[in-house]
Amino acid sequence: MKNAKETHMTEGNILKHILLFSLPLFIGNVVQQLYNMVDTVVVGRFVSEDALAATGTCSSVNFLFFSLTSGLAIGIGIIASHDFGSNDTKQLRRTIVNSAYVLGFAAVVVTVAGVLLARPILTMMQVKDTIIDDAVTYLTVTCLGTVFIVIYNGVSAILRAIGNSKMPLIFLIISSFLNIVLDLLFVLVFGLGVLGVAIATVIAQAISAAISLIYAFRNIPYFRISKDELKPMKNIIFKCFGLGVPVAIQSSMIAISLIILQRVVNSYDDIAIMGAFTISGKVDIIESIVFNTLGAAFTTFAGQNLGAGRLDRVKQGYRIGIRIVLGYSLVSIPLIFLFSEQISGLFVNSADVIVISKTAVRIACCFYFALGMIYIPRGILNGVGDARFALINGITEVICRILFANLLVSIPAVGIWGIWWAGALTWTVTSIVCNVRYFVKVGRNSGVAAPSSESL
Repeated sequence: MKNAKETHMTEGNILKHILLFSLPLFIGNVVQQLYNMVDTVVVGRFVSEDALAATGTCSSVNFLFFSLTSGLAIGIGIIASHDFGSNDTKQLRRTIVNSAYVLGFAAVVVTVAGVLLARPILTMMQVKDTIIDDAVTYLTVTCLGTVFIVIYNGVSAILRAIGNSKMPLIFLIISSFLNIVLDLLFVLVFGLGVLGVAIATVIAQAISAAISLIYAFRNIPYFRISKDELKPMKNIIFKCFGLGVPVAIQSSMIAISLIILQRVVNSYDDIAIMGAFTISGKVDIIESIVFNTLGAAFTTFAGQNLGAGRLDRVKQGYRIGIRIVLGYSLVSIPLIFLFSEQISGLFVNSADVIVISKTAVRIACCFYFALGMIYIPRGILNGVGDARFALINGITEVICRILFANLLVSIPAVGIWGIWWAGALTWTVTSIVCNVRYFVKVGRNSGVAAPSSESL
């Protein structure tokens, strides 16, 4: 008997499943980026340009630490979707238990590493002396909230694996609203500046983690674990690491490439360039919400259908994904291009920053279709358990971003714009690699039985 809190994607209209599952994810990502944008606006408008540069400098490092745990959660969600798709309830409960051990270990390691390495990493990135103390403070405090991020991501990954994308949205909305209120309180009322923004983020994450756990244990039967099921199982733990670590490494390698790119930005010793890079990065993230949402939806979709042996539906989903990405790109690109100056002006008052940012945003937006065509095949490949591709994808992004950035900025005719052209060209090359991998590992397979993750 099907539970109303579950969605089985192995039957019925594919487009309808994808859209209905994606809608809460989309709204959740919008909400999350809105409160991230509020962070940036509050710092940029009510603290200082230096504070904006300090928090922006931390973005890629935060992404690195976040990736180490979120990648594991994604891998665990993939395993859970396979268990759910094959109707193996007992195995799903075992996966939940052992994933808690894996994520708990990862949370401790990342928190300790983040606190100890905050200043050395920022120093290596050539962060200016005038902003490095604020940057270290922001990074250290936010790293202390890693355990809360891990709890929320772990619970959400399991919920999405069983087709429940609505509740993670509700948890996120509560957390986001609280974060915005605390941002304004700590910065405008208490005058805590960058420290206030960091504390607000951690408190909001803690609330999100608490309510997600309470909901899961009260409402999802798979979380009602008996004492005999609490025993660690090496084979499941290794499986969680086997799928989760490659995804974590993939995301971490992307984060490392962004850190290196941030170092190139910092080498200009110009606050305006740093601020523009922060703003354009925020715009790219906001614009990629649809793609990120689709990628997550296709991971669950492909995982459930792998468990049910329905590779034919996975292929149909890929074709539907292409049409969605194309339609979204044709609408968003001209809008971003036309209103780039107004969008940049939302974040900061500085005319120097806005001038650079509006051109940077225009360069990036012309390549949004390529960006979208990274997420569709990558989501499917993650869903069918292609762990090896995660490493290929990560290596591709690292090499391209480092190579293009250092090459292009050294060309006088390109100059600082090479920073943003490097990102655009990286998206293009990565998109090609992702789609080739999809056709090699999934698209060329015939019949309804999906290849096992081991054979991929």
